Amino acid sequence: MRKFFSALVIIPLAIVFVVFAVANRHMVTVSFDPFNSSDPAVGATLPLFVVIILSAILGVIAGGMATWFRQGHWRRAARQHEADIRRARAELADLRAHTATTSRNGVQRLPAPGSSYMVGERDKSGATL
Repeated sequence: MRKFFSALVIIPLAIVFVVFAVANRHMVTVSFDPFNSSDPAVGATLPLFVVIILSAILGVIAGGMATWFRQGHWRRAARQHEADIRRARAELADLRAHTATTSRNGVQRLPAPGSSYMVGERDKSGATL
């Protein structure tokens, strides 16, 4: 199914690309010398479709780089959160291991909050547990 949808997009795109290339094959001079346009120091003569396609490719690359740099703080925050999660999981594992060893050694564990183990009993200040 994925190949079908890929073909459904790629084949028409390829047809449009070929028609565009055939219709715009005359040569143009691209100059990077603003002071001497008749005999530029840096310039190239290329087919028009190559110039347009290269401009589009460079625009996509520039936009991707701008997006990558703009979202850098989100990637840094995600790395920090992942490190915090790893640290918390390691601490939880240590606490569970410590709790397991102390309960095996005869130390009584406290009941979970909200359990019915101590219902009706009172603590030192007289509050109902």
